[in-house]
Amino acid sequence: MAGSLIGLNEAWYAQYDRGRFHGFNDGSEWLQMDKAGHIFSSYWIGRWGQGLMRSAGVPQRQAAWVGTGTSLVFLTGVEVLDGFSTGWGFSGWDMVANATGAGLFLGQELAWGQQRIKVKYSAQPSPYAALRPDVLGTSFAEQVLKDYNAQTIWLTLSYGALRERRSSWDWIGLALGHGGDGMLTAEPGPGDGRYRQVLLSLDADLERIPVRGKGWRTVLFLLNCIKLPSPAIEWRSDGRVMVHGLYF
Repeated sequence: MAGSLIGLNEAWYAQYDRGRFHGFNDGSEWLQMDKAGHIFSSYWIGRWGQGLMRSAGVPQRQAAWVGTGTSLVFLTGVEVLDGFSTGWGFSGWDMVANATGAGLFLGQELAWGQQRIKVKYSAQPSPYAALRPDVLGTSFAEQVLKDYNAQTIWLTLSYGALRERRSSWDWIGLALGHGGDGMLTAEPGPGDGRYRQVLLSLDADLERIPVRGKGWRTVLFLLNCIKLPSPAIEWRSDGRVMVHGLYF
């Protein structure tokens, strides 16, 4: 964590002016897609932290607490760096989102001893990055991180999470997604055409696919943060309903 924060500071924050520690209210920005991203990040940092502890022989519940602490400490460090940067500020809403993602992970571990509801991420190129590449990214690799029009954050629930007896269909499930489109700026402007998206789609829980070998199980665990392309129904806040044969 220390190395990552030092590297992040040198690679990113050192390029911008510093000032006194301050906060700012960004709760209305980007249709809250950045907050959904914080939920995703804090959830998976917690899970990956637990996975590392489990591989070292730490019991599952103790490993869950370590993973949760790792997530919150690391992301709080990022917020502190934001707080000293004149271009940003410490965001209480970001901290709420961080706590929500970490809490979703820890709560399921304490209640069920497993992750029935998983947070996932998907992205596809959007036309808006070309209109403002300095903010939304110049390449698809940058857009995956910067362009909130391109991203969707999902909550997935598989068939196997609802039953104790195993079957060959345990990995199939449903995903509820949240996205936004039409955003060139953080704050909404009059008639800018932005709209919120709610999506229902199929998904695959890769961790419930029966495979042999610890290596393959680890690979599927690491890849399970990605929502696989599937058919989807999309409801838009502008009143339109779309059906997609394949949604990324």
